Amino acid sequence: MSPAHDDSAAVHPRALLLENIHVGAEELLREAGWDVVRLAHALDEEAIATYADSVELLGIRSQSQLSADVLGRFPRLVAVGAFCIGTNQIDLVDATTRGIAVFNAPFSNTRSVVELAIAEIIALTRRLTDKNAAMHAGIWDKSAIGSHEVRGRRLGIVGYGNIGTQLSVVAESLGMAVAFYDSADRLALGNARRCDSLEELLESVDVVSLHVDGRP
Repeated sequence: MSPAHDDSAAVHPRALLLENIHVGAEELLREAGWDVVRLAHALDEEAIATYADSVELLGIRSQSQLSADVLGRFPRLVAVGAFCIGTNQIDLVDATTRGIAVFNAPFSNTRSVVELAIAEIIALTRRLTDKNAAMHAGIWDKSAIGSHEVRGRRLGIVGYGNIGTQLSVVAESLGMAVAFYDSADRLALGNARRCDSLEELLESVDVVSLHVDGRP
């Protein structure tokens, strides 16, 4: 029997969780009386249509694309949970028109991304990836040529939102000079310097870190 014709949907509200959303979400929903289908991957428009008639809550991450056409296939949908930072993968105007609530988790992995960015900056500046590859090839290269501390280096951040601002603070605490560019008017934190254009930023920094979602 297909999910769209499961008789349990008439008794309990149904949630569809895509893209390997944490099992804790499924457990909480089941405790609240929901029927839950949890899949480890995203679905294309045709595949998602097999669930559409019975789903009232849809949980996604960044890979799923919820266009107006896709949202229109869910006659009972009341809410979309974006278990990620952004909502640009959802047609928010259409969702609003249909009365579908959309929520996201803008701070869910901010610190994780910042720490990963810092780790990559240090690895590239100290040439750790090159040294690691050489060591695995049996070459013990003790030369420090081309390797530098991050202290005193200039970091350029494109996109000064939740992640960009926190990266700015952490990088500055490591002794980096921070400049940033954002199309929106953002308040500089600490000693960070705002650039008036992307060109100005790129001409004045040693390292660039991008934290934008692809929108103009």
